Amino acid sequence: MGSHRQAALSKSIQLALFRDPATFRKTLIGRILAFFSIFYIKLFRYGSHLFRRLRGEVWEIDEDEYKASFRNEKKTVPLKPMGDLGLSGSTFFRTSNGKLLVKSLPRHFEHSFFRDDLLEPYYEYMSAHPDSLLVWITDYVYAPYRTIGSLLGSTPAHHIIMDNILYGKDDDPAADKWETYDLKPIDYFYPERDLVPDPLVSEDTLRKIADQFDDKIRLTREQYEFLKQVLGADTEFLQSSNAVDYSLFLVRFPASSEPAVVGRKNPWRVGLTSADGKWKYRAVVLDFFWARHKLHAQAMTGMVQTFNVIGRQGPMTITTTADEYRQKFLAMVDSLIEVQQSD
Repeated sequence: MGSHRQAALSKSIQLALFRDPATFRKTLIGRILAFFSIFYIKLFRYGSHLFRRLRGEVWEIDEDEYKASFRNEKKTVPLKPMGDLGLSGSTFFRTSNGKLLVKSLPRHFEHSFFRDDLLEPYYEYMSAHPDSLLVWITDYVYAPYRTIGSLLGSTPAHHIIMDNILYGKDDDPAADKWETYDLKPIDYFYPERDLVPDPLVSEDTLRKIADQFDDKIRLTREQYEFLKQVLGADTEFLQSSNAVDYSLFLVRFPASSEPAVVGRKNPWRVGLTSADGKWKYRAVVLDFFWARHKLHAQAMTGMVQTFNVIGRQGPMTITTTADEYRQKFLAMVDSLIEVQQSD
């Protein structure tokens, strides 16, 4: 994404957060003018009242602090582009203070699932489970009209704003010792990994599929039982929504580090000290926007099943059942943990 497009999109997102969505009225003239937008597009908040309740009542995020991440006395603080960090084609920004991330949802079946199917259940679930490890989605902004830029893919029209689990790293003297792992069950079929000869697949592409954590998460029995209970409830909610392909984003850093955290504090957000006292862990469940009942997933399922008649490959994460994915996800997490007796 070029610098001009980055600046225009950054401005569009920021202005959306200070625009009253109640002022929007669909008109023919508005539709025509918006269609010819290529770089700058007018965005609005969606479900703003739900997200505000989550921020203030559940996650204890100060509203002035939240707004200050996007605007100061000079009106705007530019978002920092982070490039394309996924196979989905999503673009990422982070706020200049590092507290929040902005992720585009360029694929229709993802943003329509989140907006139309998941948003209200997500609000109700997160309200009832403040210690959930599901990523905190603090806002959703979208373009109500189609534009040339969005049709060409140059300017994404749907974006979510999320809590940044890496917040505090930049100010940590031991920042170079922080480690991150994007973890999914590895026994699924990935075309990028399993069909294309190794020399033709870049290491960067393989890293985007799933990381491997070649160690153990060392927990006390109490810590383990708490994690098991929370992830059990979180994945049960995702299963009830028919979601698959989500991942566990794990961060570990030296136990001596004390990075800051935004909003409500719990051990897996602040940094849970390992049972051996060497590390602190943060963890969050990400990317739960692929639903089995959406048309694209159904089409992919049929295509993979047809291929398997010949290739006899296993199911993909995006075409398996929500129940099976949940069981394999929980088994993966369990395999990473080593329970140690506390002193």
